[in-house]
Amino acid sequence: MIFDLSKTNSIANTFIAELRDEKIQLDAMRFRRNLERLGEFFALEISKMMTYVPTSTQTPLGIAKTQQLEQQPVLATILRAGLPMQQGMLNIFDRAEAAFITAYRKTHINAPLEIQVDAVSSPDLNDKVVIIADPMLATGLSMVRCCKDLVAQYKVKELHIVSAIASAEGLKHVRANLPLAKIWLGAIDEEMTSKSYIVPGLGDAGDLAYGSKL
Repeated sequence: MIFDLSKTNSIANTFIAELRDEKIQLDAMRFRRNLERLGEFFALEISKMMTYVPTSTQTPLGIAKTQQLEQQPVLATILRAGLPMQQGMLNIFDRAEAAFITAYRKTHINAPLEIQVDAVSSPDLNDKVVIIADPMLATGLSMVRCCKDLVAQYKVKELHIVSAIASAEGLKHVRANLPLAKIWLGAIDEEMTSKSYIVPGLGDAGDLAYGSKL
């Protein structure tokens, strides 16, 4: 299943437009907040697909019949760019546990991109719904490597992947390698540069959110 926000008019498209805008990007706090708001939006949409149980709630005047989430998901992210989106999802799933993955591209001259995963900090994911966020799904290599490591170690009940912008090539790679994952995207762009940046994209989400790295 692929959910593409750009196919439907909503306020979320304004968040995407501001994330792309090179002038608005100069305000790092607003850039982070727009990623956070997208995380909130996606969390709400994903919550509609989850399992609920009937409950009774005591009010000052009586008993109200309600539906409550049966099980909290685990909210994962690939450091560092995914932190604001993860925080947005935590704002909605405010009792959820969190997982953090450190991964980066290793580049070699005349050799394909290689993904290095340095560390994973995670609760038990067995029989859990896992939602993993990374703002940019460019080649899809990092997402596939991280998700495959998780599902190899745990019996994940359901996997959701959340990104602000994906490349068509990256999306194809994820679908081919993680066919059971549900994918939630803000927009899909057709092109990538030779250095695997999405075009028109928005640039380097980590640098825009937290400053340039060495």
